[in-house]
Amino acid sequence: MHQRFLLSGLAAAAFAATFTGGAWAQGAPLKLGVLATLEGPFAAGGADGMRGAELAIKERGGVVAGRKIEMIKASSDAKPDVAVNSARKLVEQDKVDILVGPLSGGEGIAVKDYSKTQPQVTFINGGSGAQATTLENPSANFFRFNTEGGQWMVGLGKAAMAKGYKRVMVIAEDYSFPYSQVQGFMTEYCGAGGKVPVKAWVPLGGKDYSSVIARIPKDVDALLLVLGGADAVNFLNQYEAAGGDKPLLGGSITVSQDVLNYRGKKRDSLVGTLSAGPLADAYDGAEWKKFVAAYNQNFPVSAGGYPSPSLFAYVYYVNTKAALDGLAAVNGDLGGNHAKYRDALQKMVLKTPTGDVRLDSNRQAIGTTFVTEVVKDAQGNLFNKVHSKVDNVTQTLGVPQAQFKIGSRDVPACP
Repeated sequence: MHQRFLLSGLAAAAFAATFTGGAWAQGAPLKLGVLATLEGPFAAGGADGMRGAELAIKERGGVVAGRKIEMIKASSDAKPDVAVNSARKLVEQDKVDILVGPLSGGEGIAVKDYSKTQPQVTFINGGSGAQATTLENPSANFFRFNTEGGQWMVGLGKAAMAKGYKRVMVIAEDYSFPYSQVQGFMTEYCGAGGKVPVKAWVPLGGKDYSSVIARIPKDVDALLLVLGGADAVNFLNQYEAAGGDKPLLGGSITVSQDVLNYRGKKRDSLVGTLSAGPLADAYDGAEWKKFVAAYNQNFPVSAGGYPSPSLFAYVYYVNTKAALDGLAAVNGDLGGNHAKYRDALQKMVLKTPTGDVRLDSNRQAIGTTFVTEVVKDAQGNLFNKVHSKVDNVTQTLGVPQAQFKIGSRDVPACP
């Protein structure tokens, strides 16, 4: 699924402006490719990610540094090879200047690797949260202004222990982003004395969870679910149908608005779920409230939006905003293989709805994590209220980088 549109009319003079050998041309339209999962298990989240990118562009009136922004959409389905093919189409056929995306963890690693072959284009992450994207063999032209899956779980382990959850079973999708989430949780949880006797890795896009449900030990205090989109919905329906009643802990994508607002009868089972991530629906920060109001105005529920922006809308907004703020800082100059632009991105202190973000030496965000709890409002909508807040979370989760091991199926393990 590929779709191109102009956010505002292009003047004849802009059409006449050209690039020569990749050099910057004042006033030429800027081609911004945006890649998200518009098919597959994360399709709802991908659609909201596009809304976040559109909002960042609309805030600038479709223009940055005197250049009209041409947004070119591309779709994936959460498969790394499909994401790379879509990125290749944006770069090699559509000739985008900057690519924002992709959404899912494995996709991010694959697109990062592809970026190394295209030094004339700057790649800025969309929503992908796998640790390895920036921590392992980073690319000089790939930037990520959102914190990632491991960072998103900081604080949840301590909150789970305080709740009395001393033994937890993990149920997570079997790919790189959930590996990062599980590591972020277990690094803290195991250090606080928690035990994880069972980890069940399930296929992305799975339909039948009966065998996993049958394996849940009677002596665990809670389940940690790192399932997103349709996978989360399917598991919740099947778990309640089987009479399951264990308290839940949620991965960041498990309590995003695209899951909290599905219309199944069983969604109320998420009420009370502790989770963690880069946002909290009920955060009372002034900039967050301003962001939510702008999202609601542009994408009301009646037109397909959510009562509050999903995680995907937020991270795509943040990364697109970074792309445009960087362009403004260099007056739109993308000459010399984007040398000034990339330097500006690296040094930027990005103002986001949840606080300042800066990049480390691997071009990875350092930012805020919220521990949250799912509650229901008077209208029956589910949302995340703030339980606690952790600032300046780094990618190695407080562990010296020389000792840090990137998340996998087997790392870490509680002693």
